[in-house]
Amino acid sequence: MRSKGMLAVGFFLLVGLASGQAASASTVFAGQTATATPTPSPSPTSSSAPEDEGPGGDPENTVNVPFAATAAAPSLQLPFPCGQSWTGNSSGSSAHKSWEIDFNRGSTANADLGDTVVATAAGTVVISAHQGSTNGYGNLVKIDHGGGWTSYYAHLRVRSVSAGARVTQGQKIGEVGNTSKPGNNISPHLHFEVRQGTSYPSNVRKAVFNGVTFGYPIQTLTSRNKCGGGGGGTNPHTAESVCGSGYKVIDSAALGTAGTVYLTYNSSNGNNCVATIKKTSLGQKTATSAYLEVQGKARATDSGDFTYYAGPVRANASGKCVRWGGKAGSATYNSPSEHCG
Repeated sequence: MRSKGMLAVGFFLLVGLASGQAASASTVFAGQTATATPTPSPSPTSSSAPEDEGPGGDPENTVNVPFAATAAAPSLQLPFPCGQSWTGNSSGSSAHKSWEIDFNRGSTANADLGDTVVATAAGTVVISAHQGSTNGYGNLVKIDHGGGWTSYYAHLRVRSVSAGARVTQGQKIGEVGNTSKPGNNISPHLHFEVRQGTSYPSNVRKAVFNGVTFGYPIQTLTSRNKCGGGGGGTNPHTAESVCGSGYKVIDSAALGTAGTVYLTYNSSNGNNCVATIKKTSLGQKTATSAYLEVQGKARATDSGDFTYYAGPVRANASGKCVRWGGKAGSATYNSPSEHCG
C-alpha cells in the first residue's frame, strides 16, 4: 500500500492484513443467481497515522464451492484490461509476508482511482464484501479457480460481482480504490494475491501471468487479458489503441504479410510509442517484437510470443532523434535515426 499523497509507482506503505473472518454476509451456494451490484465503500479517514498491521490471515468464504481437483495452477493473466501497463511491487509494504503484489500505473497518488479490475482467470466468487474493521482488505473480491487455487483483489472502490457468481477471465469484477479498515489512510492501488490451500502466509504463491512468473520484487507488465482468441480474422487492436489516448501514427513499416510496426507520437507530453500489430496467426502466440531507442539512451524493447501485438514501448523524445522498429513472423524492420525534434 501507499501512503496518501505519494507517487503511484513504488511507494507503497502498509497493507494491514489482520487475521480473522471476513465481514458477515449471507451464504450463497455456487450455481445460484447473484445480482452483481457495484458496492460503494466507506471513505478512508483523514488520519495520517500508519496502518495497524496485524498478523494477516485467511478471510472466511461466504459461499460453498465443491472442491475440484486440478493438476496445474490456473493460467492467469494480469488483473487489468488488455493493453494496459501496470507496475507491481511486492516489497514496498511491511504488511506483505510473502508474494503479495501492489499494482499502480499512474504518476500521481490518485491517478489509478476507479480503473477497471478484471478476473485473472475463470472461477467462482467466494467473497465479495467490505471487510470493515476485520482486516485491512477493505472491499475484497476473492475468486476460487479450483484445485485449491484462489486469487484476491483488495482495496476496491466498488465491487462489480456478488458472492456465488461465476466469472470468466477478463470479466470486470471491480475498480481500483483505497478502501481499508477505519484509520488506514492509503492511496489507490490494487493489492493482489494468488493462494493455494490455507495457512497464511505459507499458502501465498508467486504470481504467474501469461505463463511467465512475475519478476519479483518489482516489474512493469502489459496486460494480455482478453486480447482475443482464434487464429484468423481481423486484429481488433490498432497502434493508437495499444499506445493509448493522445497517440497518433506518424510513421509505419510493413513486416511482410505478418504485420506492421508503427511509430506514434503524443503531442501533449512529447512521448513516442511503438507497437507492432500482427496481421496473421491472430490469437496464436508467435514471435513478435517492438522497440524504441531515443538518442543517447538505451533501447527499450517488448519481445515475446504474443497473440495480437507487441508493445506499447513508450519514451520521451523531445528534442531527440529516435530509432524504432520491430518484428513479426520472419520479417524485421529497423529504422535509421530520424524524427528528430
